[in-house]
Amino acid sequence: MFPETLELVVVTPERQLLRESCAGVEIPGADGYLGILPGHAPLMTELGIGRLSSRSGNTEVQLAVIRGFAEVLPDRVTVLAEIAERGEEIDVPRAQAALQRAERRMSSQDSNIDWDRARAALQRALIRVQVARKRRTGAASGSQTVALG
Repeated sequence: MFPETLELVVVTPERQLLRESCAGVEIPGADGYLGILPGHAPLMTELGIGRLSSRSGNTEVQLAVIRGFAEVLPDRVTVLAEIAERGEEIDVPRAQAALQRAERRMSSQDSNIDWDRARAALQRALIRVQVARKRRTGAASGSQTVALG
């Protein structure tokens, strides 16, 4: 018999950011997003840069996640992230400034640019802006969740 929910735990080196029961979670794997439902086969995976989304009823929680690892068990997903942030924690003007700097760097003709590092900076800035905007446009004030439907 499969469990009906997953326990989702998100931890960074500084703190435990999230512990909740959810109906499903989508995590940014190193090679693309993975959708995980209760009863999923055990899995260890590397995380890339992206948005972590968890669903429970009519709500969705979104986090910006920057690299790490995830352990998936039939009843639990544990995310060990280098960096993870809730949308309401992200300083939007600062994230937008970082995005503009990264875009300028990527459009530069300078041959001394470390393109892998520049691309990673662009991805980090973009996901932070997206999660922060989703939080501000789709959620009630003071809440970490986004109403669905």
